[in-house]
Amino acid sequence: MRMKDLKIDGNGCLYIDIMELDNCAVIIDKGKAKYFKLVEHGEAVITTHQGKVKRVNYKEGEEF
Repeated sequence: MRMKDLKIDGNGCLYIDIMELDNCAVIIDKGKAKYFKLVEHGEAVITTHQGKVKRVNYKEGEEF
């Protein structure tokens, strides 16, 4: 799986060390936070249903 969990403390605070993460996207939904690295060439499509994240689809390509 490409998505990795981010830690949320007991007060609901999310702390991210931006020096550790490079070229990524963060998704927060239903009290959970996850991140994934962006693809070199392509798209990451976030699909929602009734205002909640259902899935993330990746479409990758390679330059000719």
